[in-house]
Amino acid sequence: MAGHSHWAGIKHKKGVIDARRGKLFSKLSRAIIVAARHGGADTDTNLKLRYAIDKARQASVPKDNIERAIKKGVGELDGGEFFELLYEGYGTSGVAVLCEILTDNRNRTAGELRKIFESGGGSLGQSGCVAWIFERKGLFLVDSKTIGEDQLLEIALEAGADDLKEIDGMYEITCAPGSFQDVRMALEKSDIICEVSELSRVPSNTVDLNAQSGRKILRLLEFLDEHEDVQNVFANFNIPESAMAEMVSNPG
Repeated sequence: MAGHSHWAGIKHKKGVIDARRGKLFSKLSRAIIVAARHGGADTDTNLKLRYAIDKARQASVPKDNIERAIKKGVGELDGGEFFELLYEGYGTSGVAVLCEILTDNRNRTAGELRKIFESGGGSLGQSGCVAWIFERKGLFLVDSKTIGEDQLLEIALEAGADDLKEIDGMYEITCAPGSFQDVRMALEKSDIICEVSELSRVPSNTVDLNAQSGRKILRLLEFLDEHEDVQNVFANFNIPESAMAEMVSNPG
């Protein structure tokens, strides 16, 4: 299965657990602070803020937390200073890994992520080493049992989607970032439930992995995603059906 779809599904399920722990709230609040700081508090003109707020609401972040984060972003409350960075590196079998970071301490984050990469059998790379592989896109995953492909295709394309594929029982819809809100609202209006609805970075090529390497890369991505400064993690791996079946039958 294409890595961005597989990992997006895992993140979605893990995010529910993290939200219950309150762990996800801090990351989502940071994203709101930075979006408001750069583009203001008006969600009609600041699409980045609207997206950050939507993600927070989906994770059941309390309204008070969201409003407090916006106030920190526009300077009404002290919110500290966060830097938006991309950290790039390699996992097992040369898989490209890209991390979106919000940090208040670049040196600390770099050192800690380097250790995570190395402990996961990978390495932190130089700026620009893998970012060129990934293209910013809107990504939606819909269970193929819930709707027919032709019907979904018509709704998605009319709203501005670029492509629809069926992969392992899921419809994968992609669109340009600027069309994300239109596609999302069209799917909601049609009562189509998305397993994943996010702005993602989709790789232009992938590396096929066996079961052993698949387990290693997923562990690395999960460790990176656990870090408080990591907002999102993307990778260009693909796990063929045979390897996926082995991973399911023998989690290792």
